[in-house]
Amino acid sequence: MKISSIFNLNKSQAELDFVDIDPTEDTPLFLDPFFLSKKQDDWSINATLTLRNFFQRLINLIREGSESEAKELFDYLHEPNSTCLGLSTDNPQGKGIGNQDTDKIYDSLLRSRAIQTGLIQDIEDNILFVENFGKDKLSDMTTNIITKYLLLYTQNQCRLHNIVLTPNIPSPFFWNAHDNEWQTEYTDMLIINQQKILLVPKGVVSYSKAYTPDKYYNQFVLEFLQNEHLRLQTTLVQRRNNGTQFVTKKSLKAEVPLSKEFLRQFTQEHPEVLETFKNSTDVESLTNLEIDNFNIQQIVQRLITSLQQIPSGAEHASDFHNIIIGILEILFYPHLINPKKEREIHEGRKRIDITFDNAAKKGIFYRLPETHHIPCPYLYVECKNYSRDITNPELDQIAGRFSFQRGKVGLVVCRSIENLNLFINRCKDTYRDDRGLIIPLVDNDLILLLQNHNELNQNFMDSFLSDRIRDIIMG
Repeated sequence: MKISSIFNLNKSQAELDFVDIDPTEDTPLFLDPFFLSKKQDDWSINATLTLRNFFQRLINLIREGSESEAKELFDYLHEPNSTCLGLSTDNPQGKGIGNQDTDKIYDSLLRSRAIQTGLIQDIEDNILFVENFGKDKLSDMTTNIITKYLLLYTQNQCRLHNIVLTPNIPSPFFWNAHDNEWQTEYTDMLIINQQKILLVPKGVVSYSKAYTPDKYYNQFVLEFLQNEHLRLQTTLVQRRNNGTQFVTKKSLKAEVPLSKEFLRQFTQEHPEVLETFKNSTDVESLTNLEIDNFNIQQIVQRLITSLQQIPSGAEHASDFHNIIIGILEILFYPHLINPKKEREIHEGRKRIDITFDNAAKKGIFYRLPETHHIPCPYLYVECKNYSRDITNPELDQIAGRFSFQRGKVGLVVCRSIENLNLFINRCKDTYRDDRGLIIPLVDNDLILLLQNHNELNQNFMDSFLSDRIRDIIMG
């Protein structure tokens, strides 16, 4: 039974920001540090900095000859059962890092010339050059190191969906980059059947197929060697009937078969090829349908029907708030991630209904800061289940919550606006006064966006928002 069912959330994977795991079995997804390093949202950046801090500390100790201290750091990298991600087929305790595996990996690192010579710079490089190291072990190491961020994320998601946390529970160990040590703390945790559970953002998991020895070897190393053999006119060069020359990858594989030892030797001689591999390889967030199997049209119709049935007014504000979270998750993923509810600012004097982290690599939420120069590290959402129109005081209240550091873009989601042109003009005034960009969305807008939703092509949503924003900032 998945998290959504255990806690009666009545939400599909598409309406949730976290991977909707079944705590009794592992889901074959992975935390990939290379993927994390490519993402630009705050959560991923902080997690990546922590990973790099740990690994640099480990490398420094190995190079200094402080083997016992390095081994002590490594001893905390056990298999984490709390995320229920990985390759197990039964209970979540299968092919991760056990004690024997930890010793093997550490011994491989200790002996590796890749460490001593500086070939390995990032934790994900281990998968290319170190023996006994695969994507499952890399994911387990990553999970252990960034457990603190997963813990904070889990707490936020549970509060967002009103899932009860158990107080005063010792957390799993996590790496503290500030203190350069492993730590644990007593805190609120999600406990299911006496098992500590950490939720993982669906936007940061992958199948770990991008940064692999096979891809590096086949698409970068062999292609480099093909060009070298052509340049040097070696015996591997063949001619077609029309006189053009070529070198087959098959002939190269026979001469230099794939092994981590070969990749180490090659990369020592040609580090620029690894650099090209890193710079040209990108990873996209998985779609909801890649994570879970469901009928998105049925979900969309259910949301539209539920939205239309919620009465306006304070009594039903919570129901409206809850359904809007799911709708925005469907519409804006993977551009906006990590929603948080009722975030306090100004030392608790003001509250924002929902905040999303801006993780956009394209589309309108990418263009707002890049093209329009409007700061947007976060997007603020205010849900107003009013039976009347929103007026200037509400707009002033929302604008007062913007700042350069937090961002100056927000959505006002409400049931209807009788005079939309007048409201747009009020948003124009706010924008012209340099108090931020406020974008209104009403029920009919959300229904239209849901009806035209396509996970693989978000052009309709992007065009709709672009037109509304253009009315505000260009009108």
